[in-house]
Amino acid sequence: MPTIPHVEKHFTAGETVRDAVIGMSDGLTVPFALAAGLTGAVAQSNIIVTAGLAEVAAGAIAMGLGGYLASRGDSDHYKSEYAREEDEIIHRTADEVAEVVEIFKDYGIPEKDSMVIVNSLKQRPKDWADFMMRFELGLEEPAPDRAWKSALTIALAYIIGGLVPLSSYIMLSDIQQALRWSIAVTLVALAVFGGLKARFTGMPIFRGMLQTTIVGGLAAAAAFFIARALS
Repeated sequence: MPTIPHVEKHFTAGETVRDAVIGMSDGLTVPFALAAGLTGAVAQSNIIVTAGLAEVAAGAIAMGLGGYLASRGDSDHYKSEYAREEDEIIHRTADEVAEVVEIFKDYGIPEKDSMVIVNSLKQRPKDWADFMMRFELGLEEPAPDRAWKSALTIALAYIIGGLVPLSSYIMLSDIQQALRWSIAVTLVALAVFGGLKARFTGMPIFRGMLQTTIVGGLAAAAAFFIARALS
């Protein structure tokens, strides 16, 4: 009888989603707080729009740079630990063998069976170092282009998120009306964003929408009251 091929579907873009979440969540809340805080202090929406766009530009650059440096730091840390493992395989072979045996012991594999794998790894030092990085240290090698992709994802997400609360101020001259619309579109954007995030990560969509709206709404409200108090 013909068999149905087993196709495993796993989500593998977790780092990209994480970067988008970082950029979008900050982009939705910080410019909103700035615009809302200025609403009670100025009378013209164009001033709020100018200040908001300047903040979005500065925030996107700062967030993107932070993402880039964080990813570069992960890469440098991986390379440093990898070099350490290579050195230990050569100069502290017995200790590394004991560590491999201990790793397999945690999986219920007896020492005599794990030594077969150890002897194989001894013939392939690079694979041995890769094995230790993954199973001893729990580290995965970052993709070579991870740093600039992280920076670009965070910056673009911040810009998109930041334009949402500012859109009402761009289109409306009445700043009080613009504020009410800004609150509404920001909450809707948080819900939509939460639903998309849940869709990609396998979480129930409604739960993701509710979670993101509540957390993002509380963050935006806190930032709003702080901005109002200082303005």
